[in-house]
Amino acid sequence: MFQTLVEFQRTIYLALAEQIKLLSAGGDWLAFLAFLPMGVVFGAAHALTPGHSKAVLATYLAGSDAKVSRGLLVSVTLSLTHVTIAVLIAGLSLPLVSIALGSVGRAPLLEDISRGLLGLIGLWMLWRALSHGHHHRHEGEAVGVMAGLIPCPLTLFVMTFAISRGVPGAGILFAITMMVGVALTLSCVAILSILFRERLVDFFASKPRLFETVSRTVEGVAGLILVGVAVWQIIFAP
Repeated sequence: MFQTLVEFQRTIYLALAEQIKLLSAGGDWLAFLAFLPMGVVFGAAHALTPGHSKAVLATYLAGSDAKVSRGLLVSVTLSLTHVTIAVLIAGLSLPLVSIALGSVGRAPLLEDISRGLLGLIGLWMLWRALSHGHHHRHEGEAVGVMAGLIPCPLTLFVMTFAISRGVPGAGILFAITMMVGVALTLSCVAILSILFRERLVDFFASKPRLFETVSRTVEGVAGLILVGVAVWQIIFAP
């Protein structure tokens, strides 16, 4: 499955590279615009591969009281941040790459910031579970922004290639369509996580005390997982 996704992405990327080469040589923008919908498929397939904070998203939503609408908003926020950060890094490549990029397609500084902030969210969820706290209405969006701080590597490649060919607008347009595809995949993850949690809520509806205990336990475990993942990645991730 993973190898199939990789090969599928490679096929689309090679076709995109050819389209950008044609544009840089004075080609037809209408042909490129006709190719753009492939960016949605590209982004959706790319988001199915490991990474993209799917586990963070699912863990947070399973431990929160967010409804589907809120889960979709978190997913879109995460996707928007994930792709936009990559576009900004590529667009400001000369001054920023030397500071933030340690290797091709990665931004270690931003990754560590993202992990640290997610760890703080985990601690907040854990504290709330232990103190009967309530959810802050904007916390979900904050999780989306923090998790999305890790830039999308393929967007970096697309933007860098488009800029090197003198057609940065083509890279930005394709990045936007990629973002839509990533958001679609992450939205599916969000909906499934929320539906799973709501099924548990229905199951415990006739047992309010047990439900409260289970709910706080799930939130506390979700917080511990976020903290554990953040600490492990900061210490051991390359």
